[in-house]
Amino acid sequence: MTIRVGTSGWSYDHWEHVLYPPGLPPADRLARYAAEFDTVELNASFYRWPRDATFASWNRRLPEGFTMSVKASRGLTHAKRLYAPEAWSERMSRSWHALRDRREVLLVQLPPDMPRDDARLDWFLGSLPWWLRVAVELRHPSWQDDAVFDLLERHGAAACVMSGAGLPCVLRATAPVVYVRLHGPDQRWLYGGSYSDDDLRWWADRVREWDAQGRDVLVYLNNDGDGNAVRNARTLRWMLGA
Repeated sequence: MTIRVGTSGWSYDHWEHVLYPPGLPPADRLARYAAEFDTVELNASFYRWPRDATFASWNRRLPEGFTMSVKASRGLTHAKRLYAPEAWSERMSRSWHALRDRREVLLVQLPPDMPRDDARLDWFLGSLPWWLRVAVELRHPSWQDDAVFDLLERHGAAACVMSGAGLPCVLRATAPVVYVRLHGPDQRWLYGGSYSDDDLRWWADRVREWDAQGRDVLVYLNNDGDGNAVRNARTLRWMLGA
């Protein structure tokens, strides 16, 4: 099985001196990132979905063996709240074809104020092509129920495992891939703080458990402030023998 560790996003000015040398042009950041890590989570797609040609360009430019997970547009998740997903499903499928062998998982992050609606989630997941791997980040606590996890499992969708202030951390694997987002250890502010080595050892043990179950595991660090995500991802990769 495959274990990959990366970060959520890559183009941050404050990563200078942490990952990027001074003066590195923003256009060169992804290449520098890919020289050290083998996966990344694209977050910019949440705000503006890229053109198919952009996905095709990433497929050509990224090195062999590098993969990209992509966050679904807020137009689908936060504006439409998964209503009438067919147009978005078709658009995302085209982009996924363009990304080809660099594609990893589509992340669908539901709003924290969107309560449980099994029928809506079921319809959305049913609208996606069978070959598209998907993870759903269920931030409202009402979703944390065995029936919801069973629904995800029927569709082969991963329940995103989360760590972060105010977020439910449920270690439930519902798909052949486990998708983990570590938003930061600070209990007051989301995306804040740096995980301690003890924290990361605990997560490394969880990753090994999922790997022993025969599942792929993707871990993305999202505490980008001060370059914490880069440092924590490096440490976790080292602990896992990457």
